[in-house]
Amino acid sequence: MSKVKIGKSQVETVPLGLGTNKVGGHNLFSNLSESDGLETVHAALKSGIQLLDTAFIYGKGRSEELIGEVIANFPREQVIIADKAAHDFSSGEMVLNNNPQFLKQSVDDALKRLKTDYIDIFYIHFPDKETPKSEAVGALQELREAGKIRAIGISNFSFEQTQEANQDGYVDVIENYYSLIHRDEEEKLFPYLRDAGISFVPYFPLESGLLTGKFNKDTTFAESDPRSKDAKFNGEAFQKTIQNLDAIRSIAQNHHVDVLQVVLAWYLANPDLTAVIPGARNAGQIPGIVHALDVKLSKEEYHLIDRTFTNR
Repeated sequence: MSKVKIGKSQVETVPLGLGTNKVGGHNLFSNLSESDGLETVHAALKSGIQLLDTAFIYGKGRSEELIGEVIANFPREQVIIADKAAHDFSSGEMVLNNNPQFLKQSVDDALKRLKTDYIDIFYIHFPDKETPKSEAVGALQELREAGKIRAIGISNFSFEQTQEANQDGYVDVIENYYSLIHRDEEEKLFPYLRDAGISFVPYFPLESGLLTGKFNKDTTFAESDPRSKDAKFNGEAFQKTIQNLDAIRSIAQNHHVDVLQVVLAWYLANPDLTAVIPGARNAGQIPGIVHALDVKLSKEEYHLIDRTFTNR
């Protein structure tokens, strides 16, 4: 599989990764099975996926621990670990913290949970209100020079915060919310990232299953399901997305794949995206995700999908 480079770093990875918030993220999802999580990560790595995207807040370190168990069975250089931190519970309450000392301690703690001596990509998960952004990134640069991390990332930073964070040119990659139905970053952030040589990795690319093609216009969600209160899954917005997905179903049929693979193929073909990290709850979902690598959209198909979801 061809690889992509993360920003100006020496980190290279297959562009299709795995988001692991459902691996040990008991504080985020109900009814998670840790054995399913272990099997999912193992299946992903066996299938050729390299990039595992985790964070401290996914189970308050449990996701990292489970990933550490799995990667012990693989050559370390074949795994690209992306980790994140900013959530500080030391006061008894959760606060966002970008203090250099906190970030350095977070990396040291993550290394122990992952049972490794370096992290390939480390993100500041969320900006705090107090720490100068360039100062926080400067701490990560010190960690890079110490060999503890290989690439510097920021996540959930605004355009202005990104500029401030990158004033010394240290930032390699940003991970923000972006999908076919949420494209705010295209106007200001993407042109800046192109000029600065910074990679972009979108999270929520499948919009909690909405963009997988498994729902139809008559689908409803139980009141206990969080999606029942999410505007994307209700009313006109939901119907519009379903209509747009129906419009690209013919592309999936032409490639003998499902809508899921076509949507992921669109991300993989998008020149402004470096990698895409869909999540999975069980190992059975991995083959369907990996199959997206076999879908090569024509320019006409790519632009048809683009126009369908932007009404351009």
